[in-house]
Amino acid sequence: MTGSSTRGIKTVLHPVSDQSAAKAVYAALLGVPPQTDSSYYIGFEVEGQHIGLVPGGGPQGMTSPVAYWHVEDIEAKLAEVIAAGATVREPAHEVGGGRLVATVTDPDGNVLGLLQDR
Repeated sequence: MTGSSTRGIKTVLHPVSDQSAAKAVYAALLGVPPQTDSSYYIGFEVEGQHIGLVPGGGPQGMTSPVAYWHVEDIEAKLAEVIAAGATVREPAHEVGGGRLVATVTDPDGNVLGLLQDR
């Protein structure tokens, strides 16, 4: 193990089929309106957590929620989890604002997200 740290799960993305219905439920659950509200992404910030709604699962084809572990060095953490048996599903790439994301699957097929803010 390289010792590259994680900062915990701070971002969870949920695929949704009905944007309006999902937005209403999550706004009620979280007690705040979305801070980002577009046709391709709805994002809520609450108590240091980011909850995102991705219509239709987005280009990454999400079929279930994905928790994103915030890491200091995404490439180092990718190498570490791959060496331990994970499989790359979505390589590290920028999604805007200097944010890098990647997803891997564990040996049972569970999707794990990695996120690095530069």
